[in-house]
Amino acid sequence: MLDVRDLKKSFAGFLAVADVTFSLLPRSVTAIIGPNGAGKSTLFNLITGHIPPSGGQVFHKGTDITAAAPHRICRRGIGRSFQHTNIFPGLTVFECIQAAFIAHHGRGRNIWGRAERLYRAETDALLGRLGLADKADAVAGALSHGNQKQIELGIALASDPDILLLDEPTAGMSAVETRETIGLLRSITEERGLTLLFTEHDMEVVFGIAERIGVLHQGRLIALGTPDQIRADPEVRRIYLGGH
Repeated sequence: MLDVRDLKKSFAGFLAVADVTFSLLPRSVTAIIGPNGAGKSTLFNLITGHIPPSGGQVFHKGTDITAAAPHRICRRGIGRSFQHTNIFPGLTVFECIQAAFIAHHGRGRNIWGRAERLYRAETDALLGRLGLADKADAVAGALSHGNQKQIELGIALASDPDILLLDEPTAGMSAVETRETIGLLRSITEERGLTLLFTEHDMEVVFGIAERIGVLHQGRLIALGTPDQIRADPEVRRIYLGGH
């Protein structure tokens, strides 16, 4: 589904991502963990075209998408969320999701259309699935951090992706919000047959949902395996898990 080969990124001589190689199988759930500054967000930005790589390649279903524009990568079926919530804070929750449907279907430049009439049923259905139906008319920017993360997930899902990249999807959430979000991610990825790649600092979340875990350290992928293999890896325990 996704094939990353020897991907690297250098900033003024600093190697932020160094020869990272891994593949994602269809319907798999993979986590990328590592200390702050390990290169996780940079890796996501390279995959999704937000920054160009210094070397290496990214393939989606066998097609080279290295350094393609973000909107073209999104249209191919790779959706993502960001470490810092990226929504339309001045719109209502309904309008945020509806705008994503309109953009995905290429209707955003139709100046003769009435936007409020478009994709209403699809928007209502997705809001219901996200548990946001009762907040449809609320201004998005006025909601809790957890709700804003749900909106961002909805914006990504409206593009009908087959791969979903989530950058710290539970960051800043309460324990209750975290449990609800993980349950939602499990059910949505199963229902839609999505391939999920996510970064996360909460080890309970990582080991509770991921089938494979990759560990980044100073830009290098030092381990990739099942949760049990990662728990038992002495280098990972020394660098990231604190020996516990």
